[in-house]
Parts: sequence; C-alpha cells; structure tokens
Amino acid sequence: MKVSGFTIVKNAVKFDYPVVEAITSVLPLCDEFIINIGTCDDGTLELIQNINSPKIKIIQHTWDDSLREGGKLLAVETNRAFDAVSADSHWAFYIQADEVLHEKYLDAVRTAMEAHKHNMHVEGLLFNYTHFYGSYDYVGNSRRWYKREVRVIRNDKQIRSYRDAQGFRKHDEKLHVKQINAGIYHYGWVKPPKSQQEKQKSFHKMWHDDAQVQKMTSAADEFDYAAIDSLVLFTGTQPSVMQKRIQQQNWHFTFDTNKINLSAKDKLLMHVENLTGWRVGEYKNFKLI
Repeated sequence: MKVSGFTIVKNAVKFDYPVVEAITSVLPLCDEFIINIGTCDDGTLELIQNINSPKIKIIQHTWDDSLREGGKLLAVETNRAFDAVSADSHWAFYIQADEVLHEKYLDAVRTAMEAHKHNMHVEGLLFNYTHFYGSYDYVGNSRRWYKREVRVIRNDKQIRSYRDAQGFRKHDEKLHVKQINAGIYHYGWVKPPKSQQEKQKSFHKMWHDDAQVQKMTSAADEFDYAAIDSLVLFTGTQPSVMQKRIQQQNWHFTFDTNKINLSAKDKLLMHVENLTGWRVGEYKNFKLI
C-alpha cells in the first residue's frame, strides 16, 4: 500500500501556523508528502525545507488572489497539490496547516486504509474533530464547530476539493466514506492574539473584497478570544509533535466554562447531542457507508 500526504500553506511564519507539526504528524503514514506553498517572504519555504525529509515534495508558484468568492482559491490550490500525488498511491491524506493527527491514531488510520484498499466503493475515511480555542486548555463544544470531516481520500483525480477546501466531492456528489476511530486536532483558533487578528484579516480576503473585510474585522491590534459561546476544559493528551509549541505559549487565556452564551434552542440541541451523540441537523458533506 502506498500513501501520499498533501497540503497547502502560505505565510505560515507570519500567521503562526503549526504546519511543521501538521506534516510531521502524518508523515509516518506517508511514502511522500506534497506541499503547495504560495508566494511569501516570511521564511515559510525555509521552514518546510528544514523538516529535512526525503518524502517531502514542494510545489511553488504564485496563487491567484483574485479568486476570492467562496474561498475558491483554497480549493484550486488544494487540487493542485492533490494532482501532484503520485499515480501509484492508493490513498491521499489531506491535512490542513492548522491540523494535527495524534500519534495514538496512527495504527487505526493505517489499519483502515489497509482494510478498504481494494473496496473501491469506499472513497474516503471520516475523522472526528477536536477544536481548540484560545489556548491548548480549552475546546469548543457548541454547534458552531463541525464534528467530522473527510481527511483520507482515494487517489482518484476525479475527486475534487469542494468549495473552500473543507471537504471533497466527486462529480459534485458527496463521497462514500467509512467512519474510523481516529480524530484530528484543530488548532486554527490557538495563536498569539496579535497573530490571530492578522490571520483573520488575511483569511477573510479569501471570501470577500477589501471593503467587506474591513467591515468584518476589528480595528484592534489583538484578537478578542473572550467573545465565544461555550467551551470546556480539554482533559486528554496533546500530540507529541505539539509539545514544544505548547511549552512556548506566551499569552494567557482563561474562560469560565460555566458561562454558556447560547439561545434556549441551541442549549436544548446541545443537551440532546451530549446525551445521545446525535447532532440534529448536522451538515454532512459525505455519505456514510
């Protein structure tokens, strides 16, 4: 079985993306790893090169920043990375630059890929998600956070990144996927407040024109992490690749987990989910098989 990894990144140093941790977390599963790096002058290329793995293959070119509508640019560049995956790979592991696979899940992912390698009806593998917020101590538990997403796809180039590159489709149809006992840790909302604020301004440019971006983002120098609806304390273990970054955290964030800023309807729906595991009305860009 041959497995490829792939991702995209731009200005990883400037916006403090844990992209090195993202890549190295899945590298044990991969025979090669494709990374599409947009034009930047913050040392991102050198950062990736310093991983110093023969598995890594770098694509460099200028991203078309005019492709703003609906985050289309992210899908275009994700497809570019996927298209560079070797033709003889069976599976492709897509990891975003702010996501990490805990090493405790490596065996489960490998086993699932082996088990479904020859079952062509299985087009992808579905992962659970843990979304950290504010610091490495808190995770989001409200309905604003997506629960699951496809991160391993069959190496079928008819599969395309969908919309803003959150998931995938084939001929605009949802992929047939298997849920596996593995999860992705998402750190997109854990950055120094200043870096987070700059990231928000840059990220909104993937969807909106400059005037709209200005309306949607605060003029403050630092992001206000306090404006969140509900969090719980994280009680698990962090991936080993994240330990150094966590030890270097240089800002302080605390949250009263008894504080729940939700409507009565959302409180009820969250209660149902906590009791049953069923998220009423969950958006699913996949078909479970």
